[in-house]
Amino acid sequence: MLNRRRFLGTTFGAVAGTAPGQTAAPRTYTYKTAEGCAIQADVYGAEASTAKPAVMWIHGGALINGSRKGLVKPFHEELLKQGFVVVSIDYRLAPETKLPAIIGDLRDAWRWVHKSGPKLFAIDPEKVAVAGGSAGGYLTLMTGFAVSPRPRALVSYYGYGDITAEWYSRSDPFYLKQPAVPEEEARHAVGSFAISEPSPKSQRGRFYLYCRQKGIWPKEVAGRDPDRDPRWFDRYCPLRNVSAKYPPVLLIHGTEDTDVPFSESEKMDARLTEAGVTHEFIRVPGAGHGLSGAKPEETSRIAARAAGFIKSHAA
Repeated sequence: MLNRRRFLGTTFGAVAGTAPGQTAAPRTYTYKTAEGCAIQADVYGAEASTAKPAVMWIHGGALINGSRKGLVKPFHEELLKQGFVVVSIDYRLAPETKLPAIIGDLRDAWRWVHKSGPKLFAIDPEKVAVAGGSAGGYLTLMTGFAVSPRPRALVSYYGYGDITAEWYSRSDPFYLKQPAVPEEEARHAVGSFAISEPSPKSQRGRFYLYCRQKGIWPKEVAGRDPDRDPRWFDRYCPLRNVSAKYPPVLLIHGTEDTDVPFSESEKMDARLTEAGVTHEFIRVPGAGHGLSGAKPEETSRIAARAAGFIKSHAA
């Protein structure tokens, strides 16, 4: 049976579904409606009388699963302790919505945070960073070049910069060890209309497993074949879009990650170095996806370092 802490990037070693470190529930806003789908954001830590720096958090789930409720508890607790507002966003999910529209949601969320955030939840629009985990780490790295103004800093928890590499576009050895998911079951697990927040009983993870076993994730998520149209993917691969203008970046990755290869952050580290971008890379020996296997005190230290990195560039 799959270890859920290593699967999909949606269930982490420490996850909070309500305001981390607080008793009050977050305030929820609809930042966009598209295809009849209300796309929402949860805001934590806002104080009407104080303009605070902010972090836009992007959840993981392979762009197929997950929601804004998926927070990495120690990291978000640290952000709140250090005086940040946390804005956790949803976006439409694949395969019902394809990658260009998902990136459109990302851009619209960023614009909404900057335009409406100062009035709705008292943030300083000049001091906004972005962070995310797994697929949210990928989308975080996308904001380094795909949104304007550029974020003040980025934190990528076990993210990736290339969505056409063999780990995603070929059958994956780790997932091939699991019982094969029939196509009919996989297709039944997803739908035909746009959604941004799966139901609690959703089986969308079965579709993801099918994609990884067949090596068709890019085709299903983007609607394009990276073998036939590799240049189309250029605009959706952060690794190919790093420049000297890229924001400061903190990369965090477990060396034994069986879902997103550790080498993805290694490649991003090398590219950032080549471009002269301010960045740090936290390697977590022996940890799997979601930093599974790491001791709680280690994940807490990493969270404090990540929040401190953002504070040094965005506060």
